[in-house]
Amino acid sequence: METPHLIAAILAMAAGTLVLRLSFIYLFSEEMPEILDRALRFVPAAALAALVAPAVLRPDDGPIDVSLGNERLLAAVFAGLVAHYTKSFLFTVLSGMTAFWLLRLVF
Repeated sequence: METPHLIAAILAMAAGTLVLRLSFIYLFSEEMPEILDRALRFVPAAALAALVAPAVLRPDDGPIDVSLGNERLLAAVFAGLVAHYTKSFLFTVLSGMTAFWLLRLVF
């Protein structure tokens, strides 16, 4: 892609992002509808799942692996259980990474 086209594409994406963000501020400056507010509460969890799931289910960019030999999957399940019972983000991350490193040593 040539430089002027690349700059134009970047500017167009920046303008689109700005318009989308400003539209929410303009439309809901007073109060956001309850249904939209409830729906937007799930966005961070959905974004995190979209980032983590491919790394857990497709180690080394291979095929989907849901076997007991997938140490990433086992560590993620363990971290999910820790998150459920402790409700602590820091403890979840630390225990999940520790489980992952220990499983890497075993497998």
